[in-house]
Amino acid sequence: MSTFKNKLGQAVGAPVANWRGCAHPRGAVIEGRLCRLEPVDADRHARDLFAAFSEDHRAGNWTYLPYGPFAGEDELHEWIKGTCLGDDPCFFSIIDLANGQAVGVASYLRIEPAIGVIEVGHIHFSPLIQGRSISTEVMYLMMRQVFEVLGYRRYEWKCDSLNGPSCAAATRLGFLFEGIFRKATMYKQRNRDTAWYSILDHEWPAARTAFETWLDSANFDDAGKQRQRLSDLMQPLLSVQR
Repeated sequence: MSTFKNKLGQAVGAPVANWRGCAHPRGAVIEGRLCRLEPVDADRHARDLFAAFSEDHRAGNWTYLPYGPFAGEDELHEWIKGTCLGDDPCFFSIIDLANGQAVGVASYLRIEPAIGVIEVGHIHFSPLIQGRSISTEVMYLMMRQVFEVLGYRRYEWKCDSLNGPSCAAATRLGFLFEGIFRKATMYKQRNRDTAWYSILDHEWPAARTAFETWLDSANFDDAGKQRQRLSDLMQPLLSVQR
């Protein structure tokens, strides 16, 4: 890492030349090959989302979220109207292009355009897309939007440190583990130690190559089995980060 000093000889951070800030992600429609991300709409999406979330019969997907499960479609509808229509968090519904149905949600949050920092969170993939390529494409599309379209410098992922699948997903997607903030918050009447992860703008090109190689149809055999794992494709990036 390069060292910079001010006129007093003190160590300082690298200069950021010609910085003008970033755009806000509000209102974006992000098109992919398998899915489309569009601003969540209670009237258009609540029915599909409730049906998709109901496929999680044990409601385990709600364990590490500060809300849910919802007792019925009307309750989910009201939650969307009351929680998901603001600028931060900025919620998107995930539309499966195979059938046009809303099958999950994700959001940008803690959005700081002035300094180029943004977080991804409130990710809720229904069982209809868990373990499918579409869920990885969602993360690729959101990351590409952040770095290539909006111009952010830092993209964050945070989760309960006890949420093993989320921690593993962060690493698989190219995020670097930065540490644990102890007793960072509480939800559902319990403590949460928060694990922090990030990926930076200069790391995005390597991550993009890994994502696009993995998502390419040539990476899957006739039975739909992957030939290369995304975690393996991310290894060159993860090695440099460390």
